[in-house]
Amino acid sequence: MGEEQHHSALITNDAVVLGILMVVLALVFKTSSAKEGFWKKFYTYVPAILLCYFIPGLLNTMGVIDGEESRLYFVSSRYLLPASLVLFTISIDLKEIKRLGGKAIMMFLAGTVGIVLGGPLAILIVSIFAPEVVGGAGPDAVWRGLATIAGSWIGGGANQTAMKEVFGASNDLFSKTVAVDVIVANIWMGFLLYGAGRSKAIDRFFKADASAIDDVKAKIEAYRASVTRIPTLTDSMVVLGVAFGFVAVAHFLADIIAPFISENYPGLAKYSLTSSFFWLVVFATTFGLIASFNPKVRALEGVGASRMASVLLYILVASVGMHMNLLAIFENPGLFLVGIVWMIFHVTILFVVGKVIKAPFFFIAVGSQANVGGAASAPVVAAAFHPALAPVGVLLAVLGYALGTYGAWLCGILMQIAAPA
Repeated sequence: MGEEQHHSALITNDAVVLGILMVVLALVFKTSSAKEGFWKKFYTYVPAILLCYFIPGLLNTMGVIDGEESRLYFVSSRYLLPASLVLFTISIDLKEIKRLGGKAIMMFLAGTVGIVLGGPLAILIVSIFAPEVVGGAGPDAVWRGLATIAGSWIGGGANQTAMKEVFGASNDLFSKTVAVDVIVANIWMGFLLYGAGRSKAIDRFFKADASAIDDVKAKIEAYRASVTRIPTLTDSMVVLGVAFGFVAVAHFLADIIAPFISENYPGLAKYSLTSSFFWLVVFATTFGLIASFNPKVRALEGVGASRMASVLLYILVASVGMHMNLLAIFENPGLFLVGIVWMIFHVTILFVVGKVIKAPFFFIAVGSQANVGGAASAPVVAAAFHPALAPVGVLLAVLGYALGTYGAWLCGILMQIAAPA
């Protein structure tokens, strides 16, 4: 069947396919940056990242390209994804994040806990009256697909793809869960942006003192100004050298550890510990975190480390989209119910904790979006309160990239336990 698809696809040369994907990404980003007119209105309702998935998926569904036969996804997931994780995590300034105040971190972690526990809880609730919605076996077991949503909602696109590989979700299942992820997450983001315009009233409800936000704003502005500069060729080479150097070490160690565990402790396979890809992602994230303690490495953020990480990530997003069968989205609409129950639990945890600790709504909104939306949209929500606060969203979202691998893996294991046999 795979061979027939290969020959039936209009374009089979990966060099041509890569060129098409890069042009698609360029057009999406160019049009989404429009300040007025049709495209401004269009992207008010349609998130750009959805098109980065959707257009390659449409090309695959129409038979223009064949995601199954292409090697682009393999290269992106094994080389570009871990490099992206390294570059996102080396920019973490843990001291700077600490200065944001304990409430910002607490709201972020409350959001993470809400997602880790909300996934298995949503499966349990839906399985009571519709077990077929959250059932399935093998690569089509629904919990595997939901684990990719956990990766996205705690970290971002890189973590989402990591969880797809780690837990082995089928491409059809992944197509469905991407739709659930993007649509449910963007509905919630709409509520947050609406709430940003009424934050003072919400802060009165929470009896929160938002004066600390001004201090945060000043510190973040100073930090960004101190490290940002126009990158030279040397700067860019160093950034890529750090990224792919760590990726090389991560591959080297993963190729040793995974076979060792598989041979000596095969029972650990159910926890993905025999997967070399799992170790690759964990090592890449961990190396980035360790490197972030070095001020010189962390200062690479000032010459575009996270921007390069985003480029690598979006090439990966497009190559993932190539595997999407858009018709599969309509095969299990019940998954949207799972996503909504999951999100309601996340939101409930946030508001309960926010009320108890009297957190400003800014911390609730950005703490949530740093989880659910990641670095792509957390700054958008933060900037809705004040443009200078956008980097707060970035910092917390980058923390999400660091926790996404670990938290989503734990969530996936819990969902596996909760799923109907």
